[in-house]
Amino acid sequence: MEGMEKIPKRPIKITDTTFRDGHQSSLATRMRTEDMIPIAEELDQVGFHSVEMWGGATFDVAHRFLAEDPWERVRILKKLMPRTPFQMLLRGQNLVGYRNYPDDVAEAFIEKAAEVGIDIFRCFDAVNDERNFETPFKVIKRCGKHIQGTICYSLTERRMGGPVYNLKYYLEKAKILVDMGADSLCIKDMAGLLAPYDAYALVKALKETIKIPIQLHTHYTSGMASMTYLKAIEAGVDIIDTALAPFALRSSQPAVEPIIVALEGTPWDSGLNLEKILKLGEYLETIAPKYRDFLDTTKMSVIDTNVLRHQIPGGMISNMVSQLKQQKALHRINEVYEELPKTRKDLGYPPLVTPTSQIVGVQAVLNTLFGRYKMVSKETQDYVYGLYGRSPVPISEEIRKLVLKGYKKGTEPITCRPADLIEPELEKVKEETRGLAKDLYDVLICAIFPQTGVQFLKWKYGLEPVPEKLKPKTLEDVKREDEAIAKAKAELSRG
Repeated sequence: MEGMEKIPKRPIKITDTTFRDGHQSSLATRMRTEDMIPIAEELDQVGFHSVEMWGGATFDVAHRFLAEDPWERVRILKKLMPRTPFQMLLRGQNLVGYRNYPDDVAEAFIEKAAEVGIDIFRCFDAVNDERNFETPFKVIKRCGKHIQGTICYSLTERRMGGPVYNLKYYLEKAKILVDMGADSLCIKDMAGLLAPYDAYALVKALKETIKIPIQLHTHYTSGMASMTYLKAIEAGVDIIDTALAPFALRSSQPAVEPIIVALEGTPWDSGLNLEKILKLGEYLETIAPKYRDFLDTTKMSVIDTNVLRHQIPGGMISNMVSQLKQQKALHRINEVYEELPKTRKDLGYPPLVTPTSQIVGVQAVLNTLFGRYKMVSKETQDYVYGLYGRSPVPISEEIRKLVLKGYKKGTEPITCRPADLIEPELEKVKEETRGLAKDLYDVLICAIFPQTGVQFLKWKYGLEPVPEKLKPKTLEDVKREDEAIAKAKAELSRG
């Protein structure tokens, strides 16, 4: 291609997210292992850099809503996919749950994850507090696995810059993660807010600052993601995340198929076989109807153009809507949108990702309905006290006093690593699940999810029947539903 012959060849590496973020983002993480098995061997032959197939919400949803053992998914797929490295999303000291867990639980969980077949651990922290990586990094390294240090991409302006999330912020964080032993770096753009030219500037500066591979993860939510990838690739990014087309776009990742063709014949040509990938997509189309109830069809648009204005992730909006409905105050949603950036500023501008997005969202609703900080959630108090980590910007004394008034743990925030204050729990959980848990894998399910974990083990070992609503929907079920709908429509038209 004209003008490109002088550019050295740097084939882009691609991570496939279909088995994790692809269906987590678009289908509420409901894809079952039985629907992954038929294409696992072919997916393994494609030549992806890695397959992200675990972590995030998969552990929670598998045991709670699918009555599946999350550990077993990795074991089954690893036998079918020995060539491609398995990757998981680890929420730092939060592991795959929603709070900081003690070091003994974190160590055991990571050891067992490595044992069943996870090769690359993408570690992120909701407030980018690297202290929450200390134990995970140490254990991953000890297990001989790959540490992918992660920075959550966030903004206070429409574009990168301003007093908090500027280029210097990301470069400083990257250097810290390299010093801590990260084998690669991921920029995690969870809301799809990274604009193409900001991606170019960020990746170019990172390549000049650190020497480890750089991976970019984004979501199609705002509609910018494919453009953002192209500019990041031109700037020298090493790896990008994509999904197979049926589970791509919307709030998921960009589709891999057009990216392969867009880069064909360029210095960044991935070398991946489009025909093989199209075949995999055809299979997904055949099983997708089983999951259609989880697809958001409330709007014609497959992108959320409003996120370009308010920067609020879709999951956060749905949580706020649910909260307002419970209070019969949905008509005040626009007031919440106005309050939200103020609450986020008060709380030190945390990135809006699980669990901080829920904390900020809930508090913004409370501030709107009852007056600013007249009612404060326990999670907001825990956050301001420092139990989630250090906020990106210090919280003012005025807000701290309002939030921590009457807080049982104290009114002076902690300055140590949050996990330093958590007593070991593993032996206690072993004792509590004696006679039910058969091994450490079972114990860890209960350690991370005490109530639902115990319930799952009762289903797993036949002590209680699995509820009908959790049993898998078949294509025959879908056919019967369609026939019933068609019949009802025909009767209506006759009437």
